[in-house]
Amino acid sequence: MKSNRSYRMKARAEAAEQTRLDILAATAEFAVVKRLVDISLGEVATAAGVSVQTVLRKFGSRAGLIEAAIGRVALEVDKERPVPVGDTAAALEVVVDEYERRGDSLILLLAQENYDPQVHRITERDRRMHRTWVETVFAPCLPSSAEARDELVDLLEIATDILTWRQLRRCRALDRPTATRRMRTLISALLESSPGSRS
Repeated sequence: MKSNRSYRMKARAEAAEQTRLDILAATAEFAVVKRLVDISLGEVATAAGVSVQTVLRKFGSRAGLIEAAIGRVALEVDKERPVPVGDTAAALEVVVDEYERRGDSLILLLAQENYDPQVHRITERDRRMHRTWVETVFAPCLPSSAEARDELVDLLEIATDILTWRQLRRCRALDRPTATRRMRTLISALLESSPGSRS
C-alpha cells in the first residue's frame, strides 16, 4: 500500500516537472522569433498544452516565466560551452557552435535590451559570462600586467563576440568555415601583438 502511494507521488512529481519543462520550452521557442514583450501567457499555455492558470501557478507571473525560461537557456549554454583552457582553436569552435545554434535569437534579445529592463539584466549577465569564459580560455596567453591583461581580454571578447559572428555570417553572408577563419585571424593577431602576452 505504502509503495503504491510512493509510486503515485513520484509519478505526479515527474508529471509536474515535465509540465514545467514543456512550458519553459514553449517560451524559449517563442523567444527565438518574437520580442519577449510580445510573448503572451495564452500562446505559451496553448503551445505547452496547459491552461494560463497552470502557467501562473508554476511561475507566479509572466516576468517569472520569462526569467525562468531565459535562466534555463543560460544553463544549457553553460553545459554546451566547455572551457578548453589554452586551446584557442577549440575555444573558437565552441563559441561558433553556440552562435550557429542560438545566434539569431540572441541578436533579437540584444535588440530589446535598451527598452526592456528584464532583457537588459539578462544580456548583462550573458556579457559577464562571456568575459569570464574568455579570461579562463585564454588565461595561459594573457599578460601578467593587469592593465595589459584587461586590454587584451577586452579585445578577445570582441573577437569572439556574437556581434562579430553576426557581421561575418549575416551581414557579409560568409559561410561558417570562412567566418571562423576570420575570427581566428583576429584572435591570432591579438595574441601575437599583445605586449607581455604569454602566447
